Amino acid sequence: MKYAICQELYEGWEWEKQCAFTAEAGYTGIEIAPFTIASRAEEISPEQRKQIGKVAGAAGLEVVGLHWLLAKTEGFHLTTNDQEVQKKTANYFGELARLCRDLGGSVMVLGSPPQRNLLPGISHERAMQNATAVIEQALPVFEETGVVLALEPLAHSETDFMLTCEKATEIIKHFDNPHIRLHQDVKAMSDEPTPIPDLIKQYKDVVAHFHANDLNLRGPGMGDVDFLPIFQALKDTDYKGWVSVEVFDYTPGPERTVKESIEYMQKIWAQVK
Repeated sequence: MKYAICQELYEGWEWEKQCAFTAEAGYTGIEIAPFTIASRAEEISPEQRKQIGKVAGAAGLEVVGLHWLLAKTEGFHLTTNDQEVQKKTANYFGELARLCRDLGGSVMVLGSPPQRNLLPGISHERAMQNATAVIEQALPVFEETGVVLALEPLAHSETDFMLTCEKATEIIKHFDNPHIRLHQDVKAMSDEPTPIPDLIKQYKDVVAHFHANDLNLRGPGMGDVDFLPIFQALKDTDYKGWVSVEVFDYTPGPERTVKESIEYMQKIWAQVK
């Protein structure tokens, strides 16, 4: 199993220290939230991009890709009727795809709940059409860069659009393109009525990326979620991608979260049959 960490939990740490600690803990990948580098992707110079990749590589890490794509940005929205905003959003996805490629990454996780929530007067059906239109405009850049856009279903508590793997897969099937795939997240899938192992098995042919976390917003092993059946399902479906730890409660501190998460995952993986 390939383990990565989502690095926004390293609040205030220099990039070199983030990479060194991640590798020391036993991870081989690191996943980047763009807002931790700059407020906009285009503000990150070619020199910075090269240096970020160089430092990660020197530590023995692979830059997995990007997530929190639209966090702390303004003017973008996935489901709006406004065609100008749709175009701006698609163009920014293109900028992010180029950033992802330049950093050495290959996957972009599309969560960003505020920028996909249904706007007044827009039905879910129309929102699906609008989201598809935005992705359609950005698709040539995903193909050009080799980057995969991984659609992330989220819980009802976070958004009111694309709440299930089934709904995300409707968009994926529309494109029937290897650059538009599914992202699965343990915390988010816990909101679905179908058990997580079953969701893993059901959508194995379209999944590209996986986030490990707990309902208490901390890392795997730091809450009540039993990861043994989850990891067993990943093994049974021959999942080859990354398992990337993403937390939202930073209270335990990065050192504890990073170490305990991978120690727990390695222990669970050793029990998988």
